[in-house]
Amino acid sequence: MNHSSNQRNSIREKQISLGCWVQMPDPFSAEIMARAGFDWLAIDLEHGLINLDAAFHLIQVIGNAGALPLIRLHENDPATIRRVMDAGAGGIIVPMVNTAENAARAVDAAKYHPEGQRSFGLGRAHRFGKNFDSYIRDSNAESIVVVQIEHKDALANLDDILAVHGIDAIVIGPYDLSGSMGIPGKFDDPLFSTRISEIIEKVNKSSVALGIHIVHPSEQDLAMRIQQGFTFIAYGMDTIFLQNGACAAVDEVRRKIP
Repeated sequence: MNHSSNQRNSIREKQISLGCWVQMPDPFSAEIMARAGFDWLAIDLEHGLINLDAAFHLIQVIGNAGALPLIRLHENDPATIRRVMDAGAGGIIVPMVNTAENAARAVDAAKYHPEGQRSFGLGRAHRFGKNFDSYIRDSNAESIVVVQIEHKDALANLDDILAVHGIDAIVIGPYDLSGSMGIPGKFDDPLFSTRISEIIEKVNKSSVALGIHIVHPSEQDLAMRIQQGFTFIAYGMDTIFLQNGACAAVDEVRRKIP
């Protein structure tokens, strides 16, 4: 079993799987992040400055450096899903999935028949045809599909979403979720806390892994989320690590200047 298989199995078996968001299109920074020891990195096409051309390069760099390259899509678009999977992405993270039909649409684009309708073609994922047979045979079992729960409509349909075959994990999007409830960013609001608890309870009872993005790295938040049952954990972002490290270094030097 290769390293990527171990990473995929950890997600599906609800073991702690530690990842990070990548928003910068630079391959050098992506390689640094991948070699830091994260299990997976999410290349962010929804926010940040990464386009498809840059994403293809980052998939190569991240995979070659030992982390599982995932793509956070800009939307639930089958054409984009096919292209990033053909380029060698290990899976997809789909924003704003509010219904079981939305979830099934993502699975359908990421999986080959009989589990989906992904089209067959030559690409980097199977070394441009050299490993075509083995890739086609194993791809459905290998590809990771993660959906984001980030709207109040998704809460009403959560049981149906979790029942969609092929969903490996969900990720809560707290800002969009709170915004859809009319309380943007009010994470201490009792209504928001109640809804989060309901999501946690339902997902933990399912076969789907529970995910969260801890945007600002915090050991306290990490411990709390693990205690709540979160296993698919995005910890920080490349931009935040760069900013925090640079600011801390400069502040330290400034304090020592007479």
